[in-house]
Amino acid sequence: MSQLPEIVREFPRVAPEVVARAKTFQAAILADVAGRRGTLHARVAPVEPRMVVAGPAFTVEVRPGDNLMIHAAIALARPGDVLVIDGKGDQTAALMGTLMLSACKKLGLAGVVVDGAIRDRLELLDLGFPVFSAGFNPAGPTKYVPGRINHPISAGGTTVHPGDLIVGDADGVVVIEREKAPAMLDLAVKKVADEASRLEAIARGDTASKWLPAALRAAGVLKEGESL
Repeated sequence: MSQLPEIVREFPRVAPEVVARAKTFQAAILADVAGRRGTLHARVAPVEPRMVVAGPAFTVEVRPGDNLMIHAAIALARPGDVLVIDGKGDQTAALMGTLMLSACKKLGLAGVVVDGAIRDRLELLDLGFPVFSAGFNPAGPTKYVPGRINHPISAGGTTVHPGDLIVGDADGVVVIEREKAPAMLDLAVKKVADEASRLEAIARGDTASKWLPAALRAAGVLKEGESL
């Protein structure tokens, strides 16, 4: 049985037209149509709430506090890719800062998602490049420990495969499996339309949740024939 090399250079990516469509939807909409799964832990949040990212995942696994493989990933990633880094949620040292993230922006990457700490928060606000992280720490990383590039990883408690669709906004980050992404976007169109219709009804004064009584009965909170 053959074993993948530590660095996988080629893999199928979610199509650019799918990425372009996905960027028009909130991460929350995509999470809903994906069955309320695929979201990273809330610890992984945007540096600034207005940051939005969408693109294929370029996955990186590192040991806590070491960014050797992130440097390699920056050298290998293509324009439009989103670096998704499994930093094990460690916040004792920053894995990236202004220098590395400036290089990512210059290379045309779509953004960076780090399940770990970063630094240079104020400079990153000025950089205007989408960055999501688990926190901040002024301590720098080491650059000695091997890791893996473009293998399946776990970031923020969610499995991410290379080429999966990544969408992030003020609410956080959602991962959509590459093969399922086109179908999820079709469902997202309907979800947005349904929510717009519901908002119009609320504006007219119809604030009742029609599904609530049946749900309360199913949960045993209301008996048959009872109502709120």
